[in-house]
Amino acid sequence: MEIRKELWATEGDQEILRYTMTNESGASAVLCNLGAAILEVNVPDRDGKLGDVVLGYADAKSYFGDGPCLGKCPGRYANRICKGKFSLDGKEYDLPINNGPNHLHGGPDGFQNKIWESRIEGNGVEFMYYAEDGEMGYPGNFKLVARYEWTEDNQLILSFTGVSDQDTVVNLTNHVYFNLNGEGSGTVMDHELQLNCAEYLPTDDTLIPLGESVPVAGTPMDFVQPKKLGLEIKKDFPALNYGKGYDACWIIDGYTPGQLQDACVLYSEATGRYIKVSTTQPGIQVYTGNWLSGCPEGKKGHIYEDYDGVALECQHYPDSPNKPEYPSTVLKAGETFNEAIIFAFGVRQ
Repeated sequence: MEIRKELWATEGDQEILRYTMTNESGASAVLCNLGAAILEVNVPDRDGKLGDVVLGYADAKSYFGDGPCLGKCPGRYANRICKGKFSLDGKEYDLPINNGPNHLHGGPDGFQNKIWESRIEGNGVEFMYYAEDGEMGYPGNFKLVARYEWTEDNQLILSFTGVSDQDTVVNLTNHVYFNLNGEGSGTVMDHELQLNCAEYLPTDDTLIPLGESVPVAGTPMDFVQPKKLGLEIKKDFPALNYGKGYDACWIIDGYTPGQLQDACVLYSEATGRYIKVSTTQPGIQVYTGNWLSGCPEGKKGHIYEDYDGVALECQHYPDSPNKPEYPSTVLKAGETFNEAIIFAFGVRQ
């Protein structure tokens, strides 16, 4: 495994760095210390031709404050918190509102818009961010390490480790968008998705979960068997109407805290490429890039349109701090936050 570090750009006195991890077969993953981002994943199609299957921008500065949060790790709380309010240990906290009436992805100055400390460590790359007590309204000084490893069999392994000096709430994911036909190749509506999820979380029209999960059976949310993303995306159904497509959290079957569980498989018949995603987390937010149009210029001059990529965000459920019936997102002072996501790439002939 070869890991190469290079300067990509500067922001004030800070360096924006790229890290390229290349295995013996020539397949590679490219990372960045801005938002601990995944910039590229170059993997073969069924004919052995390498292609980049991750959406990204031409200019490093475009990653600051972008609406789609391309490839980055949002925090301190990925996804939405209703009206930016939650209570912890008897105290109410107010967070900035940045998505309709709600708080999204840790706020406008969340982890995804920060330059993290970074280093090559062993066979991986580590990014560290230190969030101060009160940053974006959250309690506790929180130190987070996101570690990536790229294997010889084309698995990108992301592990999060964090600790806080006060009780706090944490929900972490990576917001990478995939197009298995190659970034810039157009829509992903022909991709087949299979979810290891028999239930999902219905929401209100601001995408805040209403409460209990419900079965997917008999609805457009049913991906228990492989189904093209575009097959039912235009159906008249609340979850699709609210988000202009898929933007919902599914409940991963067999979730056990701390154990890896299969979440989904995404496949493109056109190229033979697939991704199998596994995680230690209880949910997966599937977002079909419903609002990509108008985002900054993509790689190689590509202009991304709606539905040109799909995000498979393994995480805890939205608004968990206000839903005691959900798996807890509370990180107690001095305890260690540990979660993992594995993106395993392969081909079918």
